Amino acid sequence: MKKRNKNNNEDESLAKFELALKALKSPLPEMGVTRREAVWKKNKSTLWYYPPERKKYKVPVFLVYSLINTPVILDLGPGSSLIEHFVNEGFEVYLLDFGAPGYEDGDISLETYIVDYIQVGVRRALRHSGAEEITVFGTCLGGTLAAMYASIAEEPIKNLILSTPPIDFSHTPEFDQWAEAIRTGEARFDEILDVIQTVPGAFVNEGISLLISPIHFSSYLSLISKADDPDYIDRWRRFNKWTEDHVSFTGAAMKQMLNDLVKENKFIKRRLKIKNKKAELANIKANLLVVAGKDDILIPEAMIKPVMTMVSSQDKTYKLLKGGHTTINIAPRFPDYLAEWLPDRSTPILKSR
Repeated sequence: MKKRNKNNNEDESLAKFELALKALKSPLPEMGVTRREAVWKKNKSTLWYYPPERKKYKVPVFLVYSLINTPVILDLGPGSSLIEHFVNEGFEVYLLDFGAPGYEDGDISLETYIVDYIQVGVRRALRHSGAEEITVFGTCLGGTLAAMYASIAEEPIKNLILSTPPIDFSHTPEFDQWAEAIRTGEARFDEILDVIQTVPGAFVNEGISLLISPIHFSSYLSLISKADDPDYIDRWRRFNKWTEDHVSFTGAAMKQMLNDLVKENKFIKRRLKIKNKKAELANIKANLLVVAGKDDILIPEAMIKPVMTMVSSQDKTYKLLKGGHTTINIAPRFPDYLAEWLPDRSTPILKSR
């Protein structure tokens, strides 16, 4: 009997392996399918507008994603799209897609992205929507940029949402040896960055893969174990495709990140300037929601939570959620942490009797 069960298990495992292999060779499921239109372009960047079927709130949402990956993770596919959930809830959504910089864009720094792209993009979104206030929602490094922008903003930011943002760079467990070498001056990259102008996306991809190699490998085991679930296969393939699509990073932005953030931690230490404006977290007064992931190995809670004591916001909420760096916002419905916090702070449009 035991031998028969063993043979059955082996046959089932082989069948699932063959299903997984077949899935990997089949056409990729569609990604980024939520209806949208471009409302502004600058260089390689595009400001996308996602209209709801019925607008329920007066305050639109402005999404800022990381410079490292493509923002399609926010619209991964039907039923797995944060943008789709926002739209279905009745929010107007604007997404600033930075695009893929080339060699000629090597002089674009973090402060250029903040002032010439994010700040101008927010003004365009406000004008396009006719709104008096806006919600700025930044994720990953986009959360860092959103916080920096909010610290110098003249625009009416009602709500600021920061999802897994690296803020305090004195805590970098996965990069400790590199970070220490950068802080002491043993590792210097300015000269090579001046030469190559942009860090190729393939380099970024390999670096991230080295850091999370056990998780990267285990994801394929998960694929095989659930190879008989077509919905899971589709979601897995979309997510896997996104993880492989790192974009290039401009040399000037990388230099500013390494020197001003990793080496000198200027934002936390109140010494960061953006276009001659002092960028202090204490300048932030918007309603604040900050989110960290319990299982996030890239951006641990220690890099995120200090922001809570440094802002001037009277209304501020901190959430430590189950999940990893990106999975927090991938859900079959509008995430509970947003559903509980954002609607009441977005000026609901009351129905006329």
